[in-house]
Amino acid sequence: MTDSATTMTAQPTEQKPEKRHAAPKKPAPANTYKPGPRAIARSVIKHVILVAAALIMIYPLLWMLVSSLRPTDVIFREPGLFLTTFEWSNYSEGWNALSHPFSHFLMNSAVVVLGCILGNLISCSMAAYAFARLDFKFKKIMFGLMLMTIMLPIHVIIVPQYIMFSQVGWVNTFLPIIVPKLLATDAFFIFLMVQFIRGIPKDMDEAARIDGAGHARIFLQVILPLMVPALATTAIFTFIWTWSDFFTSLIYLTDPEMYTVPVALRAFIDATGESNWGALFAMSIVTLLPVFIAFLIGQKFLVKGIATTGIK
Repeated sequence: MTDSATTMTAQPTEQKPEKRHAAPKKPAPANTYKPGPRAIARSVIKHVILVAAALIMIYPLLWMLVSSLRPTDVIFREPGLFLTTFEWSNYSEGWNALSHPFSHFLMNSAVVVLGCILGNLISCSMAAYAFARLDFKFKKIMFGLMLMTIMLPIHVIIVPQYIMFSQVGWVNTFLPIIVPKLLATDAFFIFLMVQFIRGIPKDMDEAARIDGAGHARIFLQVILPLMVPALATTAIFTFIWTWSDFFTSLIYLTDPEMYTVPVALRAFIDATGESNWGALFAMSIVTLLPVFIAFLIGQKFLVKGIATTGIK
């Protein structure tokens, strides 16, 4: 009884919760790695070799830029990259040295390039969709023949092409250069787009076909938006190759009024030895600027297209 009474009368004691002190955070271990002398020497040697190789590759361009600012009689006597005088008149003289201002030839090249880009984008993408998604007779044989044309040099077919275009009266016009692009004659770009389309899941085609879409709608609304990287690559290479194409323009364009930029630059070289080298180099620099700008802009859209297409 006593024990039970004592238990009944005893008041419970309040237990205060113990304060738990947070364990001090250990500082993150610092990166104590230090490259050794061999690693530092290897890195220095590698960077020196890369810089030297870059300078060797860019030296001709730098020499041409420097030569465009020198008098013609000094260009080959001072082969270095140091300028003693600035001959800015080479640019104004070269701009007006030929029968037309140089802007006229730039405009001719722009028309040819624009037509070739549109032709390749339209025709090559349609041909690539046909090879990648359609089933038709002799498909593999035709695809193999198309690939064989890549190995066929232009010098083999230039004579029959010239005879054909001469008979239809297209010589000394832009048509022999632009019209073949509308017929999907660049097999390299067709092969590039075929490989790209084959990487797109066919489930997307099936889903569009269930919704009632035909081949035209599937190509325009499903496949074509996903082909931005391949289309950008085609546009960039077509611009560079067509802008600097000298042989085709020389064959088909005989009137100085129809000259493109490469043929116009050839007109600065005189067979008698009185060539205006300063003006030639100045206009060569002007000719390179559109290619440089187009490559930078095209590369930006190319990277953006690769990053934003695919499953999205």
